Order: sequence, then C-alpha cells, then structure tokens
Amino acid sequence: MGSTTRGRIDKRQAILEGAFTVFARQGYAQACVQEIAAEAGVAKPTVYNHLTDKATLFRHAMEESARTALEERLAALEPLARPGDDLAATLTDVGHALLRLHTGGRWCALRRLLHAEIAHFPDLLEIIDRYGPDRLDQALADRLARLALAGRLRAADPDLAAEQFTSLLLGPLEARTRLGTRTLEDTELRELAEAAVRTFLAAWG
Repeated sequence: MGSTTRGRIDKRQAILEGAFTVFARQGYAQACVQEIAAEAGVAKPTVYNHLTDKATLFRHAMEESARTALEERLAALEPLARPGDDLAATLTDVGHALLRLHTGGRWCALRRLLHAEIAHFPDLLEIIDRYGPDRLDQALADRLARLALAGRLRAADPDLAAEQFTSLLLGPLEARTRLGTRTLEDTELRELAEAAVRTFLAAWG
C-alpha cells in the first residue's frame, strides 16, 4: 500500500473518530462539520472530500464505532478458547471484560445515539444487524458449543446458553447504573460478573 493511500485511510479514520466524538458529545442536530474537522485535526473541506455531507458522516461514524465495539467484544471472548482448569474463573474474567466494555464510553455513546436518531436514520438498524448483540451472541454460542463438546458444559442449546449468559451479565446494569447516569466501580462490575457466572453454571455446568 502506497504512502498516499495509507495517508488517505489514516485521515479518513481520524475524521470518523472525530465525528463520533462530536456526535456523542453534541448529538446529531447540534454537531457541526467545522467542529468535527477541528476534532479530527483536518480542514473542513477535507471532511467533505472524504464524506460528502453530515448525514453520510454520521452513518459512517456510527458504523465504524459499532464495528470497533464488536471487535473489542469478540477479543474479550478469546480466553474461552483455552479456558484452563478453572472454567468459572475464565467465564468470570470474560464476563468482567464484557461488562467493562458495555459500560465504557464508546458503547454508551453508541446506545444513546442509536436511541436518539433511529427514527431519523432507520438504516442504522442495518448496523445493529451487522455489529450488534446478535453477532456477539453468535460468537459466544460457538465458544460455549466447543466447551460442551469437551464436556465442560451441559450439551444442550449453545445459542440459548449464550443468550442467557449475556442477559445475566447485562440485565442488572440498567438499574445499577440508573439508566446509565451512574458509573459503577470496577469492583462492582467484577461482583456482577461473579454472580452471573454462578447462576449460569448452576444451569449449564
């Protein structure tokens, strides 16, 4: 890849990151392209050269952030490929990592923007289909199916097991965070993960 192409890709990436930061801070309606250009460290015409208008910029910024968020979650599942002797500890580590990501700034901002703008941008549903919770559950189900084949979990329905594991993790968050207005300490996230794993293994261990 030539330096010119690489530079163009890097600049586009900076614009998308800057755009998401501004949209997350201001909301779609209040965000302006000049502020996005300043956040990205580029000139305003450069933004338009890469992404033709504000609506296109918003869609691409949302897609890129959703893709990054999914990649982070898939990486958090990796320990399940080699869980070692203590499956409960590995599941707890994975659950804790997922909770930290779910309560992190990027995912919270994504959720807020999706809820606020889905009526104006119904095609955002396609982003949810490509990079949303179902994709994480599919990857988790694959890991759990392999553990079931190895005799580490009950060999039943890995899709249901994955759905229940993520529900046990994420279910308490709305109340605990007071609809996202309260930040949980890391120790509390760890305790939530431990409780979720205890319940999960009582059913599926």
